[in-house]
Amino acid sequence: MSETNFDLVVIGGGPGGYVAAIRAAQLGLKTAVVDENQKFGGTCLRVGCIPSKALLESSHLLVEARDNMIEHGITATKLTVDLGAMMKRKTGVVDKLTGGIAMLLKRNKVTAIVGRAELTADRKIKVSDGQVLTATHTIIATGSKPMQLPGITLDGDLIGDSTAALSYPNVPKRLVVIGGGYIGLELGSVWARLGAEVAIFEGTDTVLGGLDQEIGRMAVKSFEKQGLHFRTKMWVESVEKTGNGCVVKCKNEDPIECDRVLVSAGRVPNTGAVGLEAAGVQQDPRGFIIVDENFKTSVDGIYSVGDCIGGAMLAHKASEEGIACVEKIVTGVGHVNYDTIPAVVYTHPEIASVGKTEQELKEAGVAYRKGVCPFGANGRAIAIGDVEGKIKVLADKKTDRILGVHAIGPHAGDLIAEAAVAMNFGASSEDLARCCHAHPTLSEIMQEAALAVDGRAIHT
Repeated sequence: MSETNFDLVVIGGGPGGYVAAIRAAQLGLKTAVVDENQKFGGTCLRVGCIPSKALLESSHLLVEARDNMIEHGITATKLTVDLGAMMKRKTGVVDKLTGGIAMLLKRNKVTAIVGRAELTADRKIKVSDGQVLTATHTIIATGSKPMQLPGITLDGDLIGDSTAALSYPNVPKRLVVIGGGYIGLELGSVWARLGAEVAIFEGTDTVLGGLDQEIGRMAVKSFEKQGLHFRTKMWVESVEKTGNGCVVKCKNEDPIECDRVLVSAGRVPNTGAVGLEAAGVQQDPRGFIIVDENFKTSVDGIYSVGDCIGGAMLAHKASEEGIACVEKIVTGVGHVNYDTIPAVVYTHPEIASVGKTEQELKEAGVAYRKGVCPFGANGRAIAIGDVEGKIKVLADKKTDRILGVHAIGPHAGDLIAEAAVAMNFGASSEDLARCCHAHPTLSEIMQEAALAVDGRAIHT
């Protein structure tokens, strides 16, 4: 069988893979990217970040029209939800973006191959369509997949993961979400807004455990006001289908009946069918590919980035790693600052963070100062009628360098970008406080919080 040779073959066309392929082509490498799906973009674009945000926006508009427009002097009557139209819009958003990626790959002369790729013992890449590829360099960017829990068999319908929850044919009366993380809260919010009674079961004693605890507590209170029900220390032992519904059995609890179950208890590396063992690529006990600081695996010429190497399972982290990996290969220089990767929960209010939390600083014995500004002290927030939340800036007590910023409130995910940029440049809270921010904007809250670190806040 004939072989096609490339300078670089990327296995996986998600945010880590397709971005790495494009950057490699820009740097002059003959590049191919292989993905088993017809549409490139990975889980994030096809059945993750993007479609969930489309549904979050649609359901948020419903709540605004139904509950929050009266005070603006606007009364909407006879509101109805066309779930089919909502899903059609979601699909349209995905199609537009996946089409854009196909165009970008073509424009950059990247060879896009649809098929399942598998490494061989002699470092070749077999594709399920019959092709055999050889490459000087190979990047594995196969991402992650939903974690399977013992006692739960997914049927893709009544008992499903996040992919199923993006396409329910109707609004369930009662929905149980297993897992109190980002995914569970976002999709739980969607269906609660559309009329479902949503209960979120979390096995630990904390919802959104990775967040700054103060911000996390505020978030839970806000979600409870919106109708979400939280039950912590709920260890799910089994889920069974019963006719048109389900029964969830938890340790030391009575069985709970519901219409659908969303399992969102985390994600695991999607590395099971890539041929890692045959190629000699080492993994850790959890299945993550082991790499060094240059993203090199245990096999010369094979690299890996994104969710499948662990760390924060975020699309933008994977993209940064993809670019850095390729630049290291071609130029010898590439960098990812893992201390300044922002994270966002796209609920309402939004939750965003970058850097260290207060509890992390306390546990590490780092002396710090804190500045806080509530959204209720901001003119723009009051004008748009969305004043719930705050921004918190944490700075080193001795050097004043910003160590972490945490926000909950409208557009928190956009506002956190300023903090991430500041931290990347090693800025102090005074640096941020002395930057003039336009008035009236929500960004002024960031400046006020930075001023508050030194007790100089003007509007609080």
